Amino acid sequence: MDNTVFLNTNREMPLLGLGVYKATGENEAENAIISAVESGYRLIDTASVYKNEENVGRGIASCGIPRNELFITTKVWNTAQRLGDIQGAFERSLDRLKLDYVDLYLIHWPVPGCYLSTWKVLEEIQKSGRALSIGVSNFEIRHLEELEANSGIIPAVNQIECHPLCYPKELIDYCQNKGIQVQAYAPLARGAYLDNDVMCVLGTKYAHTPAQIGLRWATQKGISVIPKSVHPDRIRSNGNIFDFTIEQEDMDLIDTLNENFHSSHVPEDLRDIAF
Repeated sequence: MDNTVFLNTNREMPLLGLGVYKATGENEAENAIISAVESGYRLIDTASVYKNEENVGRGIASCGIPRNELFITTKVWNTAQRLGDIQGAFERSLDRLKLDYVDLYLIHWPVPGCYLSTWKVLEEIQKSGRALSIGVSNFEIRHLEELEANSGIIPAVNQIECHPLCYPKELIDYCQNKGIQVQAYAPLARGAYLDNDVMCVLGTKYAHTPAQIGLRWATQKGISVIPKSVHPDRIRSNGNIFDFTIEQEDMDLIDTLNENFHSSHVPEDLRDIAF
């Protein structure tokens, strides 16, 4: 069963990755990465605002997997956008990661009045070869439309919150029609659907956990997932999602669980803006 997707840059990206948000304890991110690669993960997702790029870099260096077999993502934060210091922020991320390039560099949030100019700099970074693909995170249709109107380069990825309780179908359809790969962060909704009756019944039916059902539901839709965990057993379990297929009627049933529930929050510096 194929567990990768091709981006509009003709580069391959795993459907499953490890998120390291809040993994800031000593050796926490490093140990999580080592556990993840042992379980078959090849995508690691971090961000400058996570304050753990150095630890991620150590994990990459010590995990025993050649760099060209890994897919590394990081993101530019809102402060750097407002300061117009995108190149500087990117170079600092590379330095902390101890890498010559990243596979994907994202605008973390569409900061009003900034994200169009930020995107222009990301285009330059991509042309330099130091980011093989560029994309966005938390962009809605209106942000993507404005980007398209001002740039010839379509984002390779839009990373959004997505899980059975938060299924923004219109946005996902828009992205897929435009050739933008959707990637789901918080795909386990921070545990919010793990005791849901429907998910538990389906877990029993398919002999997998509700978490695995939720992750498989997303990947069957072609959505990449980056569940966050620092626990080796959970990392291993979250990766065990490509050995079964959910029937279409059950996929449709999971779709009906959507209640636009967000387990993540808009950052404080953007809370006055309607998202």
